[in-house]
Amino acid sequence: MLRRADKASERLERALEGGPIPHDTDTRRALAAAGALAPGHSRSPERIQRTHDVMMAAFMRTLNPLETRDDAGTDDGLDDIELHRTEISLPDGGQLVVSDIEEITPERLEETAAAMAKILERRAKDHQS
Repeated sequence: MLRRADKASERLERALEGGPIPHDTDTRRALAAAGALAPGHSRSPERIQRTHDVMMAAFMRTLNPLETRDDAGTDDGLDDIELHRTEISLPDGGQLVVSDIEEITPERLEETAAAMAKILERRAKDHQS
């Protein structure tokens, strides 16, 4: 681990002296930080103020969360969905549960039961071969 740290510091020193810029992220971050600390570097006061304002707004939202309504989620139509559910007995003694938000018609039940019977029949043939 020490060898790796030594190599990283050597790459950083070479880059600071004007050598090739390494591609690893740690050294690039260190170079950016060193550039920000350089005496000729200055940050835009407007950008500093915007960053401060955004940070403080997020902090204030954390301290003072919005109040929740007692009746939140009612009368919006989303929680009043009626779910239709029907159970069908399959020929092999199995049980099929069909549920839908739309009305389940007898024709749909017959089609679903026939499709499931075919699937079970194919599975039974696959196990036998």
